[in-house]
Amino acid sequence: MKSTRIFFLIALLFGSLFFIRCNTEDDITIPINPSTPTDVFNLDKVPEITLELTEEQWNLLLTNYDLNPKNETKVVAKYRYSLDGNTIELDSIGLKLRGNTSRRRPEGAIGQLHTSSNPDWHHCHFGVDFNKNIKTQRFQGLKKLNLKWFKDDATYVREIYCYDLFRRYGIWTAPRASYCRVSIKVEGDIAPAYYGVYVMLESVDEDFINYRKENWTQSIGFMWKGGWVGYQNADFVQTESIGVEEVDLNPSNSLYYTYDLKTRENELDGAKTQLISFINNLNSKTGSAFKTWISQQMDVDLFLKTYAVNIMVGMWDDYWVNANNFYFYMAPDGKVYFIPYDYDNTLGTSMLMPNSGTQNPLNWGPASGRPLITKILAIPEYQTKFKTYIKELADSNNDYFDATKSRNRIASWQFKIGPYISNDTGEDMLIEDKPAFWGNAPFYRLSSGNNFGGNSGPANYFSSRTSSIPW
Repeated sequence: MKSTRIFFLIALLFGSLFFIRCNTEDDITIPINPSTPTDVFNLDKVPEITLELTEEQWNLLLTNYDLNPKNETKVVAKYRYSLDGNTIELDSIGLKLRGNTSRRRPEGAIGQLHTSSNPDWHHCHFGVDFNKNIKTQRFQGLKKLNLKWFKDDATYVREIYCYDLFRRYGIWTAPRASYCRVSIKVEGDIAPAYYGVYVMLESVDEDFINYRKENWTQSIGFMWKGGWVGYQNADFVQTESIGVEEVDLNPSNSLYYTYDLKTRENELDGAKTQLISFINNLNSKTGSAFKTWISQQMDVDLFLKTYAVNIMVGMWDDYWVNANNFYFYMAPDGKVYFIPYDYDNTLGTSMLMPNSGTQNPLNWGPASGRPLITKILAIPEYQTKFKTYIKELADSNNDYFDATKSRNRIASWQFKIGPYISNDTGEDMLIEDKPAFWGNAPFYRLSSGNNFGGNSGPANYFSSRTSSIPW
């Protein structure tokens, strides 16, 4: 009996070592327990993710879209993640469609159910909720994960580039992102539908806060998402549209807010009071009183560095220009943090400004109505810092925004994902160096072009942006 126990322990030891291997610098470890936190957002890897649903659940996803395309109702699916010969499988996850103007039906036309013969697949964004039905279930420590297709980005790099630049420049408030390959398997079909290369993006939620707990207070504060609702936007001036969104299958019963509370939703009254107080102080304080207050309320340097990146990458659809598409976090200690988000329409894909590659960084958005940025930049000390951060990003000695180094990074990513681009949707089947067709600067390129900002033939966005800095 004793020898049997010894044999068992030896077998258990070797069985464990089988899963724990020494990695090269580029590898990541897939732990035995998929709830163990690790950084799965590795740009040197292109893992495979398969979402498996019964035909009933897939049809439910389709019909829910037909009832209300913006619905947040989740269906039940299985999740399989494969990398380097290792596989993690999770049952009973929640799956939903994501996106605002980019939200799409993943198969067929309105009213059609799944067909296993000649299905009409469509690219779309997915939201994965690992603990929707099993409260203790996690994937690599995450409760949720977003999967985004490269809508209107034939380069397959814009969003990846921006989040990588935030990371390089020490903007720890930015979400993590990397590549993956996505397939949909409807039970009963002969084979999965391959949806192609996607962005695997960190969800901005309580896990997002906990992952960064060493940078801010460890308990959970109030996370808000700012955006457009009707004719109101998240400008940090108006305070009429504040609440918790409720989006169900009946559009008439759905509630939307410019400031949408994402954590501690049952404490809306307290969260709303804190937000309104911040907005009122932001608008009413002036001079030295404002500087003292804002330096206590925010990490101003971090905010200015974030906005330096925003302007270099040509982000026109967030706070300063459009008062849209960003998160902000009000920590329990009273500090407020700006969280950049949604960077697919950047690097030359632009609207709402004449030319995002040559626009003066100090005149990026409206001169009034955006107090969070304009009042800070009106302080000479902070404007000087902001200019320094812009120059630091553009400096060719740094591996940030330099044209040659940026092109090299992009080339390495495109080489890695190139074999996986062709997919069963029949959409986005080529890697091409061009911005979105609907943008106002069709002349911008990322891997070629001159530095003249579109004034003389195709222009390189990186070169045009750096050469147009006026200081």
